[in-house]
Amino acid sequence: MGRNQSLKIFPENYVVLDIETTGLSPVQNEIIELSALRVENNSVKEKFTTLVKPYGYLSAYISNLTGITKEMLVDAPNIAEALSEFTGFVSDSIVMGHNIGFDISFIDRKLQDWHKTSFTNDYIDTLVLAKKFLPQLKSRKLGLIAQHFKFDTQGMHRGLKDCVVTNLCYQRFFEMQSVKQKSLL
Repeated sequence: MGRNQSLKIFPENYVVLDIETTGLSPVQNEIIELSALRVENNSVKEKFTTLVKPYGYLSAYISNLTGITKEMLVDAPNIAEALSEFTGFVSDSIVMGHNIGFDISFIDRKLQDWHKTSFTNDYIDTLVLAKKFLPQLKSRKLGLIAQHFKFDTQGMHRGLKDCVVTNLCYQRFFEMQSVKQKSLL
């Protein structure tokens, strides 16, 4: 582990992560929320979430999308502090997320900028799993997958809620894989 590879396995121990940002560019935009769930034996054991005070602009569009306001970020830690706590929580675990390349690109860039290190955790992308297990869906956005499985989507576009929903989707894919394997026996 620790080589930043996309894994094609179904682990029972992992960390689900999600971030909220001020935009789509890891170079030009900032992280405003870091969240994670530690899962052991397919059960959530620990949660981590922190808002992050940006150095730049928070648009009305992002505030409306996430519900995160400028006022909420005033007393939040800066990115250097938040990343230290976050990487301590994540450690060398396999990480999981939906379209996780986006999250990793931001985390890696900010780690390089502020701590002169890289994010090297191996990862699993539930978007890849959705393409495998739900080929019939026209879109594989996390909220639409959650609706397909009839999961509660209220409060999405906040880090911790997105982690919870991602984990529920992963658990469903895990079950689908187990059924598939049993049918091959």
